[in-house]
Parts: sequence; C-alpha cells; structure tokens
Amino acid sequence: MNFEKIAKNYCEKSSLYEKSIHSENGCTAFMVDCGDEDFLVATAGFGFVGEEFQSEEGAFIACRLTHDNAVVLRKLFPFTAPVPVLRKERSIGVGDRLGIATPGHIRVFEKYDAYPVLAQQSIRELNLTNRTFHDVLDSASFSVFREDFTRGFGADGDHLKKAEELQYALDCGYTMITLDCSEHIHNEVMKMTEDEIRANYVGNPELEKKYMNQTVSVDGVEIAFDEISFKRNCLIYNEAIDFAVGIYHQFFDGRDDLDFEMSIDETETPTTPAQHYYIANELISRGVKVVTIAPRFVGEFQKGIDYIGDLSKFKREFEAHAKIARHFGYKISVHSGSDKFSVFETVGKYTGGNFHLKTAGTNWLEAMAVIAEHDPALYREVHQYALDGAFEQATAYYHVTTDLSKIPALDTLTDAELPALFQNNDSRQLIHITYGLILNEKNADGAFRFKDRLYADWRKYAKEYEARVDRHISRHLDLLYRGFRP
Repeated sequence: MNFEKIAKNYCEKSSLYEKSIHSENGCTAFMVDCGDEDFLVATAGFGFVGEEFQSEEGAFIACRLTHDNAVVLRKLFPFTAPVPVLRKERSIGVGDRLGIATPGHIRVFEKYDAYPVLAQQSIRELNLTNRTFHDVLDSASFSVFREDFTRGFGADGDHLKKAEELQYALDCGYTMITLDCSEHIHNEVMKMTEDEIRANYVGNPELEKKYMNQTVSVDGVEIAFDEISFKRNCLIYNEAIDFAVGIYHQFFDGRDDLDFEMSIDETETPTTPAQHYYIANELISRGVKVVTIAPRFVGEFQKGIDYIGDLSKFKREFEAHAKIARHFGYKISVHSGSDKFSVFETVGKYTGGNFHLKTAGTNWLEAMAVIAEHDPALYREVHQYALDGAFEQATAYYHVTTDLSKIPALDTLTDAELPALFQNNDSRQLIHITYGLILNEKNADGAFRFKDRLYADWRKYAKEYEARVDRHISRHLDLLYRGFRP
C-alpha cells in the first residue's frame, strides 16, 4: 500500500509517521501529522470513529485521537494496552504531565532493557493539569502505536490514598497502583518521649512476642527491636499496615494482572532499616504480595534537583534497605527520582539492577527549556508569573527549599541566557512546582493565558523536545546501569 497517498486523500498536507504502520486481523492503521493535529488512519469497518474517505486502496477512516478510538486501538493492537511491568528486573516510571513526552521516553527505552511505566499520574497531578486517567493512558497508547514500541509498558495510578481512587484507576485499565499510606503514618510519634510512648502504646502480645527485645540478621544487617523502638514502630506504622492490608485484599487478591506498590516515602522522617523490616514482615505475614516498597530515604529527595544530604550515610542505609527488599523478594522503589544523579550508581549497585525508579516533573522542565530557547518572550511571561505569586501557592503541594533570591533577575538576562536558568536549582524548582498554576491560568475573557501558546510551541518544536527528553532521561539510566554494569 502507498500509505502516504492514502493519507493525502484525506489531508493534502499530511506527513506519515513511518513507524506507525501496523496490520492486525485485517485492519491496517497508521498515524499522520496533519499540521495542527495528528490523526489515526485505519481501514474502515473496525469500530474506529471518524470521517470515512475513499482511496485507490479502499475505504479508510480518519480518526481524531479520542478516548473511544484509543479503546478500539487497544483491542485491535494489544501492544498499545498496558501490562504489569514491576515484576521485570528493572522498571522506570516516567510520568508525562503534558501528554507529549512519550515519544522521547520511548527513545530511551529502545536503548535500555528497563521496562517503562509510560502512563503514571497521581490524583493531584490530574487535578492540576485538568486531565483524567483515561487521558493519560490514551496519550501513551497512541504514542506507543506511533513509535512501534511493542515491548510492553505499564500504567500507574500513582500515590493513591482512597479506595475510590484505586477503583477509578483500575476501571480505566491501569496495571499498577502505588498506595500512598502517608495519611495513616503518625510522624508525631518520633517526637514522643519514652514515657509518652509507653502511655500511648496498646498492648499486642502476638507482636510483642514476635519483635520486642528480638534481633534478626538480614544478609549481615543486624536489626534490633528493644522495647521503645518496637512500641514506637507500632504507634507510627500499625495503622498504615492495617490500611494497606485491607486495600490489598479488597483489590488485589488473585489478580496476577496487577502490581501493588506500598509508598511510605511521603513522610517527615526517614524510614530506618528496622522500620522497613517491620513493615515488610507484617505485610507479607498477612498475605500481601508486595512487588515494590518505597521507603523514605535519609536526606532530601526534592523535586527536579539532585539529592541533598550525606551521601555516605545514604549509601550505608540504602544498602541495608536493598538487602531487606531482596530478603523478602520485592524491589526497592525510589520516588522523586528525577535528577538524583549523585545517588543513581548507588541504587544500581546495591540493588544489583533490580529496582523501580519514578520520575515525572523533569519532563515538564525539559518542555519549558524548549520555550526558553525558542520563545523567550513567552518564557519571560511564564517565569514572571511564577515569581509573582504562583510559587507561593504551589508550596502548599510541594516541599522545597528554594531560595528565590538566588534566581537571576529576568531584566539582567539576554534571551540567549534564559536556557541557562534550567541549570540553576532554585530556578528549576520555581518552574517545576508551578506547572499546574501555569497551565490553568486564564485571562479575564476565560481564555488560557499560557497553555495554548505553550502547546503550539511544543508541537512546533516537537523533535527538539523529543531529543531533550531522550538525552535527559538517558542520563538517569546511564548512571543507574553504571552501578551494576561496570
């Protein structure tokens, strides 16, 4: 078939995505760029919804990239539907807040054997971007089809806290749930005196016999539970463990098509190896099949910048965490993993390449760097808006230690110097955490102040954005792989 000729029967200025040509069960489909919009073109009669047209090759239908058409696509071409990937040796979550980063992500995973979670969003991110779980998965499916990525990808309902949120993600076809237990973890116990701990602890003879005044050894890591540390663990984590066990048995029992991750990283204090052991042992003893656990590691894993803290201490504790995970048979998950370049070799080394890493907002930063380079006037508007109040609002959602005084004033910078702002940690965080406000800001007439112009630029410079994402995420994987592949 002459696919370009078929496409031009519908759209004269169309450009074929050459990797997108697929045939399955009598249906031939491919994607084209029609200038302002991409379309799926498919053999008529297979359930796609669109505008039918005739060509010398027969009847075809040109389809917008809608949810209904994504559903048909996933049925006809199963490689475009998500699958569980956490049980693979290594996996990387690469959340795409904008719905445009997946082609760049695919370039990365064509070079590395880690499995991607291409659809990864939290309820908070959905609310801040006015998207749905369907939107996120659909954009990943169309991109996978367009780029002929057939190895498999996951879909993560990320940092979900309520049963109804899990049900929503699962109803949309997501294959992984990250259960955020932060609302059931009692950080205030860390500040209690020994007398307060004894006064608040409710006796549990079964757990006391199992842990109190006991010491276990895990691959050379000595884990001791004296009276106070045991009772402190109970007060901090027992409610979270009960919550996770209940959620698991409600949604995951007998489901081999789903991956379950428990997140305990959204807390104020680091998870000690002893606490990690206690949580894992209790989950598994109560029938939970954990695929990954995300502890809160020592140091600061802030958004969009490198690790802050004592690297030698991180290495010591991470080695212990990795041994505990290996002992129980699951993978360590590293959250807020974007740009944590100084710890990646350690993660790769002590996990032996068996890990899950989550990145997300760094791809938004690469998108904004494209704007800074190619549309400096628009970037200046966005940057100033972030400074003028959006940043202060966004700190309600994110913990950062940004010092705005360390960001060069815009009027001191030439247009050519603007991209260098993305080498400045404080400037990165300014833009990183204000994404939702930037995308949602409207003018008095109700039109978006920035969003439409941003997306127009990202489409115009799509190849450059794709290359930026590839280069940036590849740097993450190169360092991770260096840890276990000298």
